[in-house]
Amino acid sequence: MSDPFLHPGWPARLTWGPVELHPLRRGDAAEWSRIRMANEAWLAPWEPSAGVPWALRHTPAAYRVMRRSVGRRARTGTSLPFAIRVEGRLAGQVTIDNIVRGAMRSGHLGYWIDRAVAGRGMASLAVALVCDHAFGAVGLHRLQADIRPENGPSQRLVQRLGFTQEGLLRRYLDIDGDWRDHLTFSLLAEDVSVSVLERWRASIPR
Repeated sequence: MSDPFLHPGWPARLTWGPVELHPLRRGDAAEWSRIRMANEAWLAPWEPSAGVPWALRHTPAAYRVMRRSVGRRARTGTSLPFAIRVEGRLAGQVTIDNIVRGAMRSGHLGYWIDRAVAGRGMASLAVALVCDHAFGAVGLHRLQADIRPENGPSQRLVQRLGFTQEGLLRRYLDIDGDWRDHLTFSLLAEDVSVSVLERWRASIPR
């Protein structure tokens, strides 16, 4: 079991409307593989570079290896790895990784969503739920999201939820075969007057 002193707020299940977030499940290996294979063109431009072909990195066996790895980080208090379900179906992941405690109390936000449900606000809703959980039960003070300048939809997502652009990180990460610039965005606990979920709800066209 997770040590609550190492990682308060984990494990957790978060829900609102059609979205449910939960720790990665053993039984989702085949479905995760299917979704990742179907979304190669959609996801590959934003993924870390790798010397192994996409198909080999996204087998059910690869999912099981990844799940064990992120599970270890979750148990040691350095990660919050959630699966995203939309209307009961696996649809992506959202993770707060590289969690630092002590005086900093921060983490890095990352996420991906199945193209089949993109454009419906489901990724924004999932991120909003995780942000509220991070600032609440988990006890973090700062969340950081690093996004390529070419990824306009992802920038709009975090800005809609209240993140502030802080600067440009030059050739920051090895993504899709090269060192890529990233824009860095942050959200602080004191930036959230009520909840990030309420901000998301207010952004929905009526």
